Amino acid sequence: MGRPPGLSVRLKLTLSYAGFLLLAGALLLVAVGVFLLRQGWLATNEAGAVRVTPGTLFVRGFAPTAGAMMVFLLVFGLLGGWVLAGRMLAPLDRITHATRTAAAGALSHRIRLPGRRDEFRELADAFDMMLAQLEAHVAEQRRFAANASHELRTPLAISKTLIDVARADPHHDTGEVVERLHTVNTRAIDLTEALLLLSRANRRSFTREQVDLSLVAEEAGETLHPLAEKHGVALETSGDIARTSGSPALLLQLATNLVHNAIVHNLPQRGTVWVRTSIRHRSAVLTVENTGEQLTPRRVATFTEPFQRGTERVHTDQAGVGLGLAIAKTITEAHDGSLTLTPRQGGGLRITVELPAASTGEA
Repeated sequence: MGRPPGLSVRLKLTLSYAGFLLLAGALLLVAVGVFLLRQGWLATNEAGAVRVTPGTLFVRGFAPTAGAMMVFLLVFGLLGGWVLAGRMLAPLDRITHATRTAAAGALSHRIRLPGRRDEFRELADAFDMMLAQLEAHVAEQRRFAANASHELRTPLAISKTLIDVARADPHHDTGEVVERLHTVNTRAIDLTEALLLLSRANRRSFTREQVDLSLVAEEAGETLHPLAEKHGVALETSGDIARTSGSPALLLQLATNLVHNAIVHNLPQRGTVWVRTSIRHRSAVLTVENTGEQLTPRRVATFTEPFQRGTERVHTDQAGVGLGLAIAKTITEAHDGSLTLTPRQGGGLRITVELPAASTGEA
């Protein structure tokens, strides 16, 4: 943004400091003059002229000195104000330098302003925190873009290979090639739709309305019940009415992703998935637990990153595209909620989603 040049803040503070210093000196001289008048040191005759008295001689002798002091106060105010303003505004120079460095792309730079807490240091700390969050977000987006590019390139490369094989051998069984192309194309479509859903949730471009999480969980359970039976997993849904505000479609996608993840990543046989809803501390809570392998907190912490478990899913039935939990986390954050993953003591995973509960008067 182009702006016309103006006085620097340091010069403005300097002039203000010198001006206040001169004003204080002038007020002091006026106060001395009033005091002398009241004490009779300055007397006037009937014509209004000042009579020569010892006080008058004192004032006339003091006037040049007072003038010299005013000049001294002006110079001292300008020099002292310039130095003090420079020291006070030094943190702003560091913040400005850090801002320009970040604008150039170096998000790892930090101000780290030393000293006790004041307004400048609070601003610097807030800026450092913003840079840290921005750096983490950019790094996550770069990883996501790289992983998405790789995931999209894989089905395209497979499709190209299948087409090349069919062209090289016209007498080859085309039914098998068509079936494999259909599978690969379906996976590419699912991945694209997942990426679009993730982008939509990130933009928060949806209309909010009241949603009962218990009904959403029940619908997700009914939809995935055939998949649970196919995997030999018992699916149990229960809980209380838990109303929140948000997008019914996105919240249904959230519950479906969590239940799908719990079914697919379970024990080979006789596994169980528990889906519960409740109200806790003014929050609508959706909890999805499943049996499964023993997990560590460190490993669980990576599950919500895009494509982290994609390599495990590609070779399984209903493998998905590796975005299920990433989409669930994004939808939760878009609804001002929190998603927590914790390993179960007996193996498996517990996922807890807390969303702001809808007020009683909300339609």
